[in-house]
Amino acid sequence: MTADEEGIVEIRLTEEAAAVDYYVAVYDPAGQSKGSVPAQGGPVWPEEYPLERTITEGTTPFTLTSEDGAVYHASAGTLDLERALDIQLGGQLYTQVVALPLAPIDRTIAVFFGVFTVLGVITVVAGALLTRFLVTQTFRPLVQVERAATSISAGDFSQRLSPGDPRTEVGKLTGALNTMLDRVDASLSQRDATVRQMRRFIGDASHELRTPLVTVRGYAELYRMGAIRGDDDTSQAMQRIEKEAIRMGGMVEDLLALARLDERREIAIEPVDLRPIARDAAMDVRAAAPQRTITVTDLTAAPPMPPPLASAQLEAPTTDTTPQPKRRGVAGRGANGGGARRSLLRRTAKPMPAPRAADSDDATLPAPLSFDVPLVGPAISHPPVVLGEENRIRQVVANLLGNARRFTPEDSPIEITVGTDSSRRSDRAPLGMGWIAVSDHGEGIPPQIREHIFERFWRADSSRTRETGGTGLGLAIVAGIVDSLHGTVEVGDTPGGGATFTVYLPLAAEATLYLDTQPLPKLRD
Repeated sequence: MTADEEGIVEIRLTEEAAAVDYYVAVYDPAGQSKGSVPAQGGPVWPEEYPLERTITEGTTPFTLTSEDGAVYHASAGTLDLERALDIQLGGQLYTQVVALPLAPIDRTIAVFFGVFTVLGVITVVAGALLTRFLVTQTFRPLVQVERAATSISAGDFSQRLSPGDPRTEVGKLTGALNTMLDRVDASLSQRDATVRQMRRFIGDASHELRTPLVTVRGYAELYRMGAIRGDDDTSQAMQRIEKEAIRMGGMVEDLLALARLDERREIAIEPVDLRPIARDAAMDVRAAAPQRTITVTDLTAAPPMPPPLASAQLEAPTTDTTPQPKRRGVAGRGANGGGARRSLLRRTAKPMPAPRAADSDDATLPAPLSFDVPLVGPAISHPPVVLGEENRIRQVVANLLGNARRFTPEDSPIEITVGTDSSRRSDRAPLGMGWIAVSDHGEGIPPQIREHIFERFWRADSSRTRETGGTGLGLAIVAGIVDSLHGTVEVGDTPGGGATFTVYLPLAAEATLYLDTQPLPKLRD
């Protein structure tokens, strides 16, 4: 671009400018076009572009079009030729308009639009496929849940779900369902087992009740028909009727006891000393079976010194004064099992007086009983005072002794032992457990049936023997009572043969030991 002193501007296209893809037009101060480069092509320039417009609009871009419809982006600005060309033009300003074609920009935008559109479509498709894959993998266990639910609805409760990640909702769901199925399956199994036991018991009970009823009815019919004559026949018939009535009454009492245990009534828990219970139970056994030897041992008190007392025993009343072998209690029980033992009950052998003429020939009279003042040593452990209900504990011991008498020979000894075990501590028994054990010397209990003997309506002997067979409720009552008192009952072997049942109950706190916790007096004849 050149200009003379008169302000005539001449625009020439240089080689460098020819290579540039933009167009330039120059307008004088009056707004008349002074020329443009390149001269050919480019946009259709305005015939006039006043300087006032340039000053007013500034560099605000505007659009120009060419003859072939091409669009150009243009912008105008003032041009000071005096300063640019170093000539004097009287301070006049010119207008310079620069235009760029939009076609390359449109092509670039189109290319980028196409590229981004393709990439967007690919991304969306890939994302959808990946999402479907992830969702399918995540919720695949739900298909298993649906199949398991279908099987469960058909009655198959053995179905289990594969465990999932417990941090996910599906994993938590499968875990909860498996837990629910385990409980349902266990409940159904327990129900089936209970139904089987109940059916078996109904058969046993119906037979047991039918037999005495048939006996009673038979004797009644014999009496009505006149077949029973004389005092002796009548007395024998009445004795048989009385025995059968007692058997039926015992069965009914057992059933009522179980029903009361099922009600879960509130129990008045209070401190109970196990030693008087052991003494009274031994007295009951001696009164009912005077031919048995019974020993009661206290492992919580030391013998008096001097002289030391050996463990004493109850011996059968007989005219033979030959000393019997000594029977000892259960050894090594509790935390203080190594302590000295002290017999709480003793009875020596003495000849029985001849029966009176009014007595029958086979009558057996128990020896008279009396008490003396205790002479004891100091306690060596916590007294066997437990938390429970005395009547229920007495019933437990009575049932265990009844089993020992029923399933052992008439001359077989029985041992009752009381003690404490401070190692059996728990939240309910912070001081440990007190225990009372009943040991017999019969055939014992095979290990394979020990887990069943405390079940209701279960009997080791299913022959329904009238003389020795029970109803299968005695040990179930024992287990129910002990459980209601927050204790445990265990069965083991007696040294030398036999079975030992041990009942553990929580020890009473020291502050509640207001009972007479001295060892019991000896019992002698």
